[in-house]
Amino acid sequence: MKKLINSTTFLAIIATWLWSTAFVGVKIGLEYHTPLQFAGVRFFISGILILILFGNYSRYFGEIKANLKLVLWLSVIQIFAQYALFYSGLNLVPGALGAMIIGSSPLFIAIVAHFAFHNDKMTLMKTLSILIGVAGIAVITLGRTKVEMRGELEFLGIGLLLVNNLVAGYANVLVSKSSKTISPLVLSSSTLIIGGILLSIVSIPVEGINTGPFPAKYYIALAWLSFLSAAAISIWFVLLRRPEVKVSILNVWKFLIPVSGAILSWLILENENPDLPSIIGMIGIAGSLLALNYANRRAIKKTELQKVVRPE
Repeated sequence: MKKLINSTTFLAIIATWLWSTAFVGVKIGLEYHTPLQFAGVRFFISGILILILFGNYSRYFGEIKANLKLVLWLSVIQIFAQYALFYSGLNLVPGALGAMIIGSSPLFIAIVAHFAFHNDKMTLMKTLSILIGVAGIAVITLGRTKVEMRGELEFLGIGLLLVNNLVAGYANVLVSKSSKTISPLVLSSSTLIIGGILLSIVSIPVEGINTGPFPAKYYIALAWLSFLSAAAISIWFVLLRRPEVKVSILNVWKFLIPVSGAILSWLILENENPDLPSIIGMIGIAGSLLALNYANRRAIKKTELQKVVRPE
């Protein structure tokens, strides 16, 4: 049981499930708070939660000091830039189109990883598996909502979201290559805190200051979002630092986010019910994940065999 819980597959599924629950919380939060400021508060609290969990404060700040350049740069890239690009782009495109572009992020991350790592190249099986997953995302999204073009600014929005996907790939590579002298928990906590502060500072001239009062459901949503960000990002950073984990294959698990989100909507929302396009899309994503994991296991076994049996 312990081996299963600590496995990359199990932890990746937990992280993607946590991220899939964010939609409802964000929707509630944005009813009462502006996007950048709400995100800044949420991420700051997430970082503080991890700091409290870590406990060893002298080690915490010592590791940050020794890796300050990495921490600052990752805070700007992973939290500030990504979130700013995400919301700026999403405001310019229809929700369905934005969901499809964001849902295709594993493809862009795989492309970035292809150029960043010698052992994480795009293969035919990997490419086909990821494209099947992207197609599954498109089927689920188009089955639930229609894409209606709004005007020329949509092209700018599409561009911003595509850049967001590339930035996400770069951030994943940074974490994977990061020095072992900094703990994944310290790295996730510090970047969340600094990124949250940066978002809050930028939000003041852009959005003003919103101090409430807020209803109880706002604080419940904020608490859950803060927890899930702390847990999911920490898990992801731990997995990215594992020597056997490839950035491209790990991020394919993110295809589960819209699947889990759709299932949660069917269970929680009264006007949401299963539909044929969503089920077809989910089957496609499941096939994509199974095929890619099968190919990855074969590649790992082949590598291990080559290490044992060396030609004389």
